[in-house]
This record gives sequence, C-alpha cells and structure tokens, in this order.
Amino acid sequence: MPYKMRCVGVLALFLLVVSSEAFADISERLYHIEIGVDGGCGYYAGDAERFIFQDIREAYGAGIRYQLDRRWAVRLKGMAHRITGYNPNTAGRADTRMGMWTNQMVNIDAVGEFNFFPYGRIRYDRRISPITPYIALGIGVGLHDKWKKASVYVPFIVGLKWQPHPRVVIHAAWQNNVYFADNLETVSEYNNRYNMNGSNIMNCDVTGQLVAGIAFSFLQYKLVCRTCK
Repeated sequence: MPYKMRCVGVLALFLLVVSSEAFADISERLYHIEIGVDGGCGYYAGDAERFIFQDIREAYGAGIRYQLDRRWAVRLKGMAHRITGYNPNTAGRADTRMGMWTNQMVNIDAVGEFNFFPYGRIRYDRRISPITPYIALGIGVGLHDKWKKASVYVPFIVGLKWQPHPRVVIHAAWQNNVYFADNLETVSEYNNRYNMNGSNIMNCDVTGQLVAGIAFSFLQYKLVCRTCK
C-alpha cells in the first residue's frame, strides 16, 4: 500500500476513534460555561431613521455565558457595529447618501436568559432538549461618538440555540436595545431635539442586531452518583 494511502487510513481511523469516544459518554459531559463569537447585521431607529433594518451595517462580537441550570443562564457580551442615517439638510434629495452621518458603537451588556425547554444534551432523559428558543433581558451601556459618550440601554433578546455536541452550541438571536437617551446620531438637530430625555420612552433611540454565532463549552459539571452511599 502506498505511503500516502497508509497515512490517510491511519488518520481516518484516529478520527473515528476520537469521534466515537466523544459521543460514547455524551450523557456525562455537562458544562457550566460557554464562550463564543457572533456575527451579522446591525441597525438604528431614531430621529434620522424611523424604521428598523434601514441602512443595516455589519455587527460582530463575543460573549461568555454561565449556565445556572437547565432553564436559566446569565451572559456578558460585547458587540461592535456601525449606525448610519441622513443629515437633516439632505433629507428628500436624490444625493442623500453623500450627506449621511455615521457613528461607530460598542455595546456591552449583561442579561439573564430563560430557556423555554430544559436545555442540554442527555440521551437518557427525554425531558432535556438539545434545541430551545429563549428570551433574555438585562442592562447595557453603549460607547459611541469616538468613545466620548456612554449611554445606558435595556437589551431584549429573542433567540434559538442548538447543541449538536456537548461542547458546541450554535445559536441565532435578534436583539433590540432601547436607550435611556436620544444622542446616538452625533448631529445636534437630532440629539434630544424635543428635550424629553428621561421622561418619554418614545423619544429614545433604538439599535439592534440580528446575528448568528457559535460557542464552545468549558468547566464540566461535578458528576453526582445518586445511588451511591
């Protein structure tokens, strides 16, 4: 047998053994912590843009999740994205794209997550599901205007996550951030133009992200033998 064919055969056998070992004790591998990355698109809605998903731009970030139990988790995440809109003196013109403002943002938020189904990868317990929709709510801060300003917001998230392997989680999420401010545009005509900051939630700016991501699990649960004495 040629040398290259033997190498391929050995490599295939090695991968088969490793994968078999990984899934053989699938019921024993439960983890507390997930670390992952996200990527997708972001948008802004406020005085310059009234509707979501207008002038969407790239969004990307990373986060860490701590599983409290099968239903609840807490997560800390950072996301960078760019928001854009029209300057007031160019609205309604054919060349409005030449008069757009832009603002690079970094969102840092902490949320509590609730899984609709008991979540995990345990083949001997049909009550535990490897796929579940989830919602999350928390508090965050957005850094913007060349990191000179910080605005507090409330993030609300609707998502779906799937665990194809005990150490791999794939998810998709839609996050909306409602700010306690009206100052994301960096344009004086738009920033708190009605002097209602803090008194009317309808005057606040909103940003959001539609992303997909992958995470890897660490810190295995301590296994307990319930029948041992």
